[in-house]
Amino acid sequence: MDPATAARRFADTWQHGWTHHDADAIVTLYTADAEHTSMPFRPPHRGRAAIADYIRWSFEGETVQRVTFAQPLVDGDRAAIEFRVHALDERGTPVTLAGCVFAQFDADGLAVRTRDYWHSTEGHL
Repeated sequence: MDPATAARRFADTWQHGWTHHDADAIVTLYTADAEHTSMPFRPPHRGRAAIADYIRWSFEGETVQRVTFAQPLVDGDRAAIEFRVHALDERGTPVTLAGCVFAQFDADGLAVRTRDYWHSTEGHL
């Protein structure tokens, strides 16, 4: 699969999966031994099962109202994709999470390595 198609599928699946808290759909985007770093100074999640556990943990206590992923910027086998999430936290407070995921794809279009940079703030911006 060409990287541009893989990146668009990655963005679309994450957008739908996050909106519906469907971790199972999201983890199909990753190789069995993929590595995901959720923040620069956190240890990486290694393997599809660990990534699934992280995603499910992330969804706990969150009520999503809107998720958008931008058109991926692709260079070779890598892509950068901005995202924005409007949600309610576990207290019912509106929050916005904005960030970017960097993904590297294999020849089959699966993510072998991803890392996120994001920040959240109260309110929907």
